[in-house]
Amino acid sequence: MCWAAADRITGIAERHEPACAAEFHAAADRIRAELIAHSWNTGKKSFVGHYGGEDLDASLLQMARLRFLPRGDPRLGSMIDITNKDLARGGWLQRCSLNDGFGMPSVAFVICTFWLIEALAAAGRREETRSVFDRIHGALSPLGLRSEDYDPAQPRMWGNFPQTYSHVGLIHAAFSASPQWTEVL
Repeated sequence: MCWAAADRITGIAERHEPACAAEFHAAADRIRAELIAHSWNTGKKSFVGHYGGEDLDASLLQMARLRFLPRGDPRLGSMIDITNKDLARGGWLQRCSLNDGFGMPSVAFVICTFWLIEALAAAGRREETRSVFDRIHGALSPLGLRSEDYDPAQPRMWGNFPQTYSHVGLIHAAFSASPQWTEVL
């Protein structure tokens, strides 16, 4: 997110404070280079949750939506695929696969699957985006509400209910999975 802040403020500075833009652009480039150097795990073919680590974290899917790498960058596609494969539980994603202080994850963290949908869309993988969205959309409660966690094996919602950020994730994922305006006009 530090990179995203520096990258976005560069655009603002170019428009409103051009004399500062180069400094913010240089900061964004420095942060990106550091993240790639220390967070890309060649053996895993993915970015990982901490410098020099091996563990995946679904929050890294936000890199696609934030345009950390260009759409066609093979590292982006690889990270999406590896994260989806390694953190999937019955078609849903858990946040990570290590003990985060609350124990080992045993259920999916709902917003992570929405991050996957957004990442697939940002990578231009429209059919997969729609397929994942359609599959998980069927798990809405009778009231159309989402919980914080979901156990696809039961199937049963877990955790805080209803959960605001799960609903925000649903809204963002729905926009990502929806046809582009040019496709419906």
